[in-house]
Amino acid sequence: MNAFAAVDLGASSGRVIVGRVGPTRIELSEAHRFGNEPVRAGGTLYWDILRLYRGALEGLRKAGPVDSIGIDSWAVDYGFVDGSGALLGNPVHYRDGRTDRVSVAVPDDRLYAVAGLQKLPFNTIYQLIAAQGTPQYEAAQRLLLIPDLLAYWLTGELGAEYTNASTTGLLDVRTREWSSSLISELGLRPSLFPEIRSPGAKIGAFAGTPVVAVGSHDTASAVVGVPAAGERFAYISCGTWSLVGLELDQPVLSEESRRANFTNEGGVDGTIRYLRNVMGLWPLQEAMREWEISDISGLLARAAGEPALKHVVDLDDPVFLPPGDMIGRLAAAAGISREADPAVLTRCILDSLAVAHRRAVEQAQELAGRAVDAVHVVGGGARNELLCQLTADACGLPVLAGPVEATALGNLLVQARAAGVIGGELAALRAVLRETQQIVRYEPGGDPAAWRAAAKRISG
Repeated sequence: MNAFAAVDLGASSGRVIVGRVGPTRIELSEAHRFGNEPVRAGGTLYWDILRLYRGALEGLRKAGPVDSIGIDSWAVDYGFVDGSGALLGNPVHYRDGRTDRVSVAVPDDRLYAVAGLQKLPFNTIYQLIAAQGTPQYEAAQRLLLIPDLLAYWLTGELGAEYTNASTTGLLDVRTREWSSSLISELGLRPSLFPEIRSPGAKIGAFAGTPVVAVGSHDTASAVVGVPAAGERFAYISCGTWSLVGLELDQPVLSEESRRANFTNEGGVDGTIRYLRNVMGLWPLQEAMREWEISDISGLLARAAGEPALKHVVDLDDPVFLPPGDMIGRLAAAAGISREADPAVLTRCILDSLAVAHRRAVEQAQELAGRAVDAVHVVGGGARNELLCQLTADACGLPVLAGPVEATALGNLLVQARAAGVIGGELAALRAVLRETQQIVRYEPGGDPAAWRAAAKRISG
């Protein structure tokens, strides 16, 4: 079998995964894992991008000879490079507060008509408005999103991969190119934005090994890694965030979609990832850090014994976005003591997340005019048995959990197809996953009326 390396950067760690791929098989091994800890300096929260690059290089060294390399990461964040190609400072973290009070002169409905994106305060468009007038912005010659920046350091080639570029708010969702009119209306420099490249395109070479564009937004790769048969499915790429939605052929740009805050992001093979960002497991991760609890299995077992839906909160409230004192903010919103047993607050988080999943799945079907028969949960959240069962109960649909490594699998499968090891469209790639990956099925149970009432309680 051929070997490929996936550099997969997440919000809390990065890793290099080696995939050995044949026409009907794929086997994974982890070559290297490294931490990803943001750094606060001078009042600003930054990504430690050089540490991430060093980790990627070490992982590629440990991976040994491979047929190609693909890079994916989170979306929206970027680095500026100057005319000599030098990086102008560390990329700012999307959880930094610099965009909290940013507004743009272009109306929201105009932004949505062009880019089709969910309005989130950390989107690239708002980060760039916040950066205007700074010395870095004035000196910048190119903007490179995180995977494109690492690819540039590996190959010396500038570019912007389509799926990640689609998350900036500056890409025309219909033409799949930068919107020159919107960029001009916002007073941004068109020259900052490099040429768009598609998943599967060769970027360049690193030490003689091809570097290939994949779905470089990690969710784009994760959706490739959804082992669905047919079109009637919803997906939840669940980790620090839950990305909840459908895979469509065309964007949904109605006023109802905009008001519901759904996004139309680019997917592999020209698909649209019609989804909404839900806060995901971030509140639980932060609470566990504050409790200094590392045994999540024991915590979940105790949370499973807590009364269902006794405490629910709206996890999409921006109050839960920043780090720090998560326990206090959750306890205040739920009306419980911050000294309560961690199992009580954990159950509150998971019940609330399941309600948020239900709301997004229901709205996506209604707005897109497509019914689904099952919900696929992929990513780290697929390991959380309690959350998967609660999501099935909340949605009233079977949940198919797995694979956990959907992002790396999607990355590797696109590389394998580019190398000619696997042929066909997304259906063919997903067939390999169904044959090789463990998938656990959760049937819906519980009290549907109680879930409806909880959803109504949160929505007001």
